[in-house]
Amino acid sequence: MEQASSMTEQTPPAWDRYTATLFDALFGAGIAEPAAETERAQAAALLNQAREANLTAPILDLFTFLSHQANEQQRRPEAFGIERATLEELAAKHQRIDEHMVSVGGRLTQARPIAAEANARVDAYLAEKDVLAPSGIELWDKILENQQRIKQALQMSDDDWNSFPGQIRHAVDSIETLADLVDLPEKAVASIARVTKQYRMRLTPYYTSLIMPGTVNDPVMLQSVPTGEMIDNAGIEIPPVAADHSPARLIDQFYPRVVTIKATNMCAMYCTHCLRIAHIGRKDQIYSREAYREALDYIRANPRIRDVLITGGDAFVLPNSMLKWLLEELDAIDHVKLKRLGTRVPVTVPMRVDEELLDIIEASNDIKPIRVVTQINTAQEITPISRNTFRRISKRCFTVLNQAVLLKGINDSRVKMWKLCETIQEAYVRPYYIFNCSYRNPQFTHFRVPLEVGRDIVESMYGNISGDAIPRYIATAGGKIPLHRDNVMAVSDASYTLRKPWSGQEVTYPDADPHLYANEDFAFAGYQD
Repeated sequence: MEQASSMTEQTPPAWDRYTATLFDALFGAGIAEPAAETERAQAAALLNQAREANLTAPILDLFTFLSHQANEQQRRPEAFGIERATLEELAAKHQRIDEHMVSVGGRLTQARPIAAEANARVDAYLAEKDVLAPSGIELWDKILENQQRIKQALQMSDDDWNSFPGQIRHAVDSIETLADLVDLPEKAVASIARVTKQYRMRLTPYYTSLIMPGTVNDPVMLQSVPTGEMIDNAGIEIPPVAADHSPARLIDQFYPRVVTIKATNMCAMYCTHCLRIAHIGRKDQIYSREAYREALDYIRANPRIRDVLITGGDAFVLPNSMLKWLLEELDAIDHVKLKRLGTRVPVTVPMRVDEELLDIIEASNDIKPIRVVTQINTAQEITPISRNTFRRISKRCFTVLNQAVLLKGINDSRVKMWKLCETIQEAYVRPYYIFNCSYRNPQFTHFRVPLEVGRDIVESMYGNISGDAIPRYIATAGGKIPLHRDNVMAVSDASYTLRKPWSGQEVTYPDADPHLYANEDFAFAGYQD
């Protein structure tokens, strides 16, 4: 082995085209007369480091210095007393000691410029994200101050605050109480008072503490506090989903293999953009076992169904005993292979997620996979408490997925949506969908965002944030319809022209040979008789 290694070290690698081009640039036309003494001394120090250290970085530093001199000052390496043979030796050393045999030319003329261009794309985001879209983690000190003020105003004990019953019992459902807690101006109070006569408002004290008093268009308040637009926009409401996609009691079905059980109409808080705004929260209800059995009978009778979503309302608002029973019934149906639980509880009232609920989820997940599907629309909803709640849930189920809604003023910019997706990913939640705000309900027309704005936001994520932090962009129109742009720009007989969404660069991608693919007699050589 030592002999083979020695032979490798004595054999200089062949230059790739990047290194050949680099040497052409260094030793092309230019000045060879001696440079200033200070510059010669700098080059000598870099050369000595490159020779002495068994590292790639000092070699790159030397070549970077010489490339700058060649490009900016038209000085050849000889101006610093460095001969071509010396640099060839160092280039060979760089490629020899690099674990993947990366050449000095490839690293210097290709990889580093590409990385620099990529860095420049995200520099503005990194500078703005914590200012324009702070998470609840960054705002935590202020949130803690809000919590103390809200506890005192609502006369809540620590036990009340840290329990689900206490949060619901002290829920904020009057505009007068809310105005005192978040310091609403009189104009806003009057606007909200108009709406609460028709649409119910409820915020948990915990969720109320996420609102930053005095912040215009606070993203948490916009999602939870109804405004005058909901009255002003009201027209003839398009029939709700229940009217045209409910083949059985409590069931919604858009697809042959997936159904939804709307197991309750209750939520811990009521969102101002809720698709079922006309039906959620009018009166809190847990339905009869008879109603659930009709839904389960429909699922049992249809062997095509393999995936069942329990939602509402909010699945986590159901009592543990009811949720346990429903999951056991589904687990007993052979053709049901997967379950989902739809909930906003981890961000609206994380105190609800107790060990008993987690045990129920884990026990069912051990039989057939459970995905917990949540909705987080702004990084401000992720606090140390909700992040820890998602961490605990993620240990007990198959995965936790987020279905955000694209909402004007809340998350309709690159910075806000990038920050949301990165923040929830760091909180053990996988970005799954971004829904374009529905057209079915005129009450929240003011929240809708043009499709092209949403497409630009989602496409901008590619190449700039982690791939598994990028959700699919979806419109709901009798089912979920993808809205991503087509990055195939042109097609020829032999290749495609593809566009990189993060930079706009177009590249050629050779297609598979259609004749070879169509050859029915084709077999891999190793498997032929």
